[in-house]
Amino acid sequence: MKHFSENKSGFTLIELMVTVAIAGIVLSIGIPSFKESIRSSRLTATANELISALNLSKSEAIKRGVQVTMRRKGATSKHWEDGWDVFVDSDGSNAFNDDGDATLCETNADGSPKEDCLLRTYDALPIGLTLITGASSFKDYAAYLPTGMSKGGVGDTFHLCQNNDIASSREIILNTVGRAYVKSPGTACS
Repeated sequence: MKHFSENKSGFTLIELMVTVAIAGIVLSIGIPSFKESIRSSRLTATANELISALNLSKSEAIKRGVQVTMRRKGATSKHWEDGWDVFVDSDGSNAFNDDGDATLCETNADGSPKEDCLLRTYDALPIGLTLITGASSFKDYAAYLPTGMSKGGVGDTFHLCQNNDIASSREIILNTVGRAYVKSPGTACS
């Protein structure tokens, strides 16, 4: 009689259950920290987008020699969360006067702008993010003069928050000389 020796390989039911349990524990620890990482990245990206808009406003004001304004999007919007526009403010009114061809940026013979000119528009913030101003100076707009200084020589703060959580908020500060920077975490969310 012949005996065959067979090598059996595989997992026992107990080994499989232990492996699945360990994988479950590792995932339950890792997923919450991954969500926090995504949340932090979203706040940072939005703060950087606001800084970019302020820097664009300042550099265009200096380059063009005219006031450039960053204003909440739309004439009826009462919230910065709805987005904002950066435009050449030819008359210094802090309001965007659109005559139908606002993206042409036409100039007079002396190089001064003929009309307001839309430079860039920014979309609404992702759901859950709020953007409020610290004082009334930036309630509707932030403007730069041809010198690169903020209009009125005043500074202010934008508070960028997610679900009113101060610990993960960002402050975008515009000082009196027109420099914008981010401070984290912020100090207010309402």
